[in-house]
Amino acid sequence: MALIAEQPSSFLSGSRRWFGRVIGCWLLFFTLFTAAFFVAAERQSQKMQQVMHSRYGEDGAGLLRAWNQMLDTSQTLDDVQKITRVNDFFNRHIRYSDDVTLWQKSDYWATPLETMGMRAGDCEDFTIAKYLSLLELGFANDQLRLIYVRAQIGGQQSKRFQAHMVLGYYQSPTAEPLILDNLIGRIEPASKRPDLRPVFSFNSEGLWVGNSVQSQADPTARLSRWRDLLARIREQGF
Repeated sequence: MALIAEQPSSFLSGSRRWFGRVIGCWLLFFTLFTAAFFVAAERQSQKMQQVMHSRYGEDGAGLLRAWNQMLDTSQTLDDVQKITRVNDFFNRHIRYSDDVTLWQKSDYWATPLETMGMRAGDCEDFTIAKYLSLLELGFANDQLRLIYVRAQIGGQQSKRFQAHMVLGYYQSPTAEPLILDNLIGRIEPASKRPDLRPVFSFNSEGLWVGNSVQSQADPTARLSRWRDLLARIREQGF
């Protein structure tokens, strides 16, 4: 698949029930990433350190310092080196944990500070943290998409699939994306990941489903829950 966000409409119709569940999640998730927020936002390192230390102690504050150092030393690298640094940082320092185990909630969207403080998160938390980190490094929104997929578990012959999220990096709008994933450490082109079956992708500029048609879905349908998350991110110094 040249573009991981592109799939024939038959795939989407065959996954209607699953898509119905994740599209609700997207409607919440989308509002966090408004262009105005990212233009205005700046890292407030001192405040972030204070919040991290008060909530998660020296261990959390140490990981936050490592994250800041990783960003600072990555500024002069090329794009592929930057995405590799960010991908490796979170895959190395964060362990996978589902929301029920970690937050005692069925579905919780953690801020990057919370993910680093707990040193744990689910696939969405990995993807959020990587996405925000790459925006901090100067990537444009049209280079990045958060991609919901059905991940094949257990090998090529397996019929087991689970909902999953990865981050796609596009060198150009028509380029095949490179996939940043917490399931594997390697960054692979989408065509090398047949285990991932895309459902839709999005960034702060829009939503793409089937044949890369940009959706006009209203991102404010469930705005209140994301306002809470946005408020938490701002309070933490992002």
